[in-house]
Amino acid sequence: MKLHLYNTETRQKEVVEPADKKTVRLYTCGPTIYDFAHIGNFRTYVVEDLLRRSLQFFGMRIEQAMNLTDIDDKTIRGALAKKIPLNDYTEPYRVAFFEDIEMLGIQKVEHYPAATAYIPQMIEMIETLLKKGFAYRSPNGSIYFSIRHFPKYGRLSHLKLDELKVNASGDNEADEYEKEQLSDFVLWKAHDPERDGNLFWESPFGPGRPGWHIECSAMAMDLLGHTIDIHCGGVDNMFPHHENEIAQSECCSGHVFVRHWLHVEHLLVDHKKMSKSLGNFYTLRDLMKRGYTGLEVRYMLLSTHYRTQLNFTIAGLDGARAALHRIGDLIDRLKGIEGPSQGFSHLDLADQKFRTALADDLNISVALAALFDLIRELNTAADEKRLGKEDAQKALALFQQWDEVLAVLPLSRTEQIPPHLQSLLEQRTQARREKNWRLSDQIRDEILAAGYLIEDSPTGARIKRK
Repeated sequence: MKLHLYNTETRQKEVVEPADKKTVRLYTCGPTIYDFAHIGNFRTYVVEDLLRRSLQFFGMRIEQAMNLTDIDDKTIRGALAKKIPLNDYTEPYRVAFFEDIEMLGIQKVEHYPAATAYIPQMIEMIETLLKKGFAYRSPNGSIYFSIRHFPKYGRLSHLKLDELKVNASGDNEADEYEKEQLSDFVLWKAHDPERDGNLFWESPFGPGRPGWHIECSAMAMDLLGHTIDIHCGGVDNMFPHHENEIAQSECCSGHVFVRHWLHVEHLLVDHKKMSKSLGNFYTLRDLMKRGYTGLEVRYMLLSTHYRTQLNFTIAGLDGARAALHRIGDLIDRLKGIEGPSQGFSHLDLADQKFRTALADDLNISVALAALFDLIRELNTAADEKRLGKEDAQKALALFQQWDEVLAVLPLSRTEQIPPHLQSLLEQRTQARREKNWRLSDQIRDEILAAGYLIEDSPTGARIKRK
């Protein structure tokens, strides 16, 4: 069975096969580490993890890179506002990102390049584009890519050059008088002390910093080669970011940049765009404080097909919790079944349905339907005493295989405690050692309010859900 994925560029489903017949080269746009990532970001990252796991499930090897954007307007503004080095500003958010993806069961990938580590490669690309005539120097010293020299521009988003709006490049700081054409995009921003403070890098074009678009191209091609098998990102990155990546990469290398593009649709909250001003903005940590676990959040984020908008609600998160409890109850029941096998025959058909659904553009809703159909059949067979120990063990083994892709099934009931609650428990333990009973009680009440209990024992304290 072969995996078929919808290709944004061709607008059709295509078989996924590595160009070298050995390893799928996969590039995924990662976080800008200026703040904690939000659940809209994590919807994309969970889908990309589902893709990675599905590629493995169908027997393919993977080499994946996910960039960490630590040079952009937001990171620089943050560092300047706090009057600290750029790395000191971004490091806590980098660490938080890896904590969050662990909570969500997202596999670690092979490469996590940070933009600051690839400045020489970016400069080399820009020099090549200048030499080939695809880029030019503006009066203020910045370097721009000339879109009119790349007639194929717009083929991903199916836009035409003459339809592009003013500053469609997404370079919101660019002065239109600096460009030859309004839709040209910046490759290198000349140093502006008022904007950048003392943050800049030396280059043959003078001091400055790379534009956002050139960062991804340089890191992707350096790590994965001139042609990548699959490039993923949110649908909001399709234009202009991914269009610009295609233009600068192909003009630089002379090769097709990406063979297959995959884009994840937006996440809404209560049918509205997520916004701090609307009070519907959530980070993973916000949801942990409400007592939800990473696996519950993961289940909800992956349960809707990636090309469909996901409406995130707290009620939906409660539904994810109920679904996982239902799965866990069946798994516990299977572990207790004894007696001879009665010839339960639904497993092969269920596995075929699950695999067929995944192979059809990661059709997760159909795959989950196969899971819950099997759960109903297993419960019915157990109720009717038609399920033996061997049947139960085979079902558990099948769930184990499926969870290599889903990474949410409660195959053991070890509870996932949110990190901030575990930290509070350690603070409470220290407060009790110091006989600070008031602080100890305050921390206990905070843990209780999050929906958890504290169990004290001679060997120490632990947290469990109410």
